[in-house]
Amino acid sequence: MTSSTLHRAALLAVVVAFVVVVLGAYVRLSHAGLGCPDWPGCYGQLTWPVASADIHAANTAFPERPVDIGKAWKEMVHRYLAGFLVLLVVAINVLAWRSRTSTRIKALAVSILALILFQAALGMWTVTLKLKPIIVMAHLLGGLATLSLLLWLTLGTRAREPAAPSAYRPFRTGILLALAVLVLQLALGGWTSANYAALACPDFPTCQGQAWPEMNFRDGFVLWREVGVDYEGGVLDLPSRTAIQMAHRIWALATFTVLGLLAIGLSRRRATRPGGLLLGGLLLLQVTLGILNVWLFLPLPNAVAHNATGALLLATTVWLLHRARAPSESRP
Repeated sequence: MTSSTLHRAALLAVVVAFVVVVLGAYVRLSHAGLGCPDWPGCYGQLTWPVASADIHAANTAFPERPVDIGKAWKEMVHRYLAGFLVLLVVAINVLAWRSRTSTRIKALAVSILALILFQAALGMWTVTLKLKPIIVMAHLLGGLATLSLLLWLTLGTRAREPAAPSAYRPFRTGILLALAVLVLQLALGGWTSANYAALACPDFPTCQGQAWPEMNFRDGFVLWREVGVDYEGGVLDLPSRTAIQMAHRIWALATFTVLGLLAIGLSRRRATRPGGLLLGGLLLLQVTLGILNVWLFLPLPNAVAHNATGALLLATTVWLLHRARAPSESRP
């Protein structure tokens, strides 16, 4: 097996992982997360119920969750694609261990496999624990981590190194800081979505017509709540959801500042300008989509695009970090 085959497989996995993340956002934002109340099947079937007899049997077996075909098919398509990604990662591990690649690449492939298997477990718990917010947020972060590691693997298995990688090395600390700040913002976005707090502030830049509305941060950020509760639609009161939304907004300002300064710094040098322009463009797009989410009352296409752009921002930052790696890391 050649490293080029491994590289192509990893690149395909990156594309599939990105689609899985975006499709997961679509499922969550269209309120289809419990479109199938069981796992891994859907109402006890490999596909969603379509025939009248199957729907009747499903409604009898799950009277608390009648069949909604429009939600069920979205959930199952997401599961099928995620299952395909698992198979891709297994194939990547086979290729990595059969090819003449470094121990670091093999270890990375094994780590991705372990992560994606845990991600599958989080997908199951998302359903069985009825959209428990901490599980929903962890599932999102797991998907983004899988995407990031697959991208790192793809970049590390290229046949040729890109020109002038050393140009990015002076920015390594700034890129690491940007990555940390961005990951926390993505986690806050996931927490906002999982607790149905996206429209707790129906206006912008104010919130409920105030600069600092009534908020309950203590209750809004309780990570572990009761098991057995149906969290669909959220269980928090308005002050708690407002606290979550305001935390997301405040940290968005910090994220915009850190990533914006990094983008400006990169853009000032000719060799790093493409990375700076890409980062800056995606950052401006993400902020615009976030504001439009509020002004347009969370339209589904815009909200999904907001999630997709967040994933692209993360991928871009990971790419920048790979370009800025130390000389000893130049060949994984």
